[in-house]
Amino acid sequence: MSAAGRPLGAYEALAGVYDALTGDVGYQRRADYLEKLFQRSRIPVHTVLDLACGTGEMTALLTRRGYELISVDSSPEMLSAAQQKAMALTGEPPVFLQQSMPELDLYGTVDAAVCCLDSLNYLTSPKDVQKTFERLHLFIAPGGVLIFDINSAAKFRSLDGQVFLDETEDVYCVWRTEYDKRNKICSYWMDIFTRRPDGAWNRAGEEHRQRAYEAEELRTWLLDAGFTHIRTFGDCRMSAPRENEQRIYFAAIRGK
Repeated sequence: MSAAGRPLGAYEALAGVYDALTGDVGYQRRADYLEKLFQRSRIPVHTVLDLACGTGEMTALLTRRGYELISVDSSPEMLSAAQQKAMALTGEPPVFLQQSMPELDLYGTVDAAVCCLDSLNYLTSPKDVQKTFERLHLFIAPGGVLIFDINSAAKFRSLDGQVFLDETEDVYCVWRTEYDKRNKICSYWMDIFTRRPDGAWNRAGEEHRQRAYEAEELRTWLLDAGFTHIRTFGDCRMSAPRENEQRIYFAAIRGK
């Protein structure tokens, strides 16, 4: 809950502590993996869309590696954190846009688009996923590559009824999960405690919801949107997903 007693929207409170709580994500390893998948592109990759960029950690890493970034997120709090982080970067500064995924609207095309860390699962309407693929097809140059990853249905089933704790010296986050198998919706309820300078703690609460998607339905929607050469991979591997894979990567080529 906020100080006013209302539940906060997703990432409204979490944005300020997100980086502190995600030190185990392995961004460098995932950036290395993205660059391997960039090699599947039919065109050289120079400009990259970071869709649902969050606090901009992947944006910063790819910028440091010489790519030009357009970074999009629907959360003003997450974008603010990303813009603050980008101030320390050298080279071509990223362009930041506040937009939802289904309403993506760029000024031109990019050579590649990435959507990292199960952000697509936050689209709980299949129609929004289909519309997102259509918008991505519009703004990725012909021959360019789209890369994204999802939490699998197997992962959501394993999360059902679990309680987790993430903490640092100044942040304490407890979250519990519930998976509705019928509607394929996983809900996360978070209590976030942050230490104030006077030693007291502030408390905020957020609810996050993600939807499980099967690989075959996503493949169908990608084909319908005009993507080709669609491949699925295990988590940061160049081989196919294993049975009960927790995170699945997709790479697809924007057709003509």
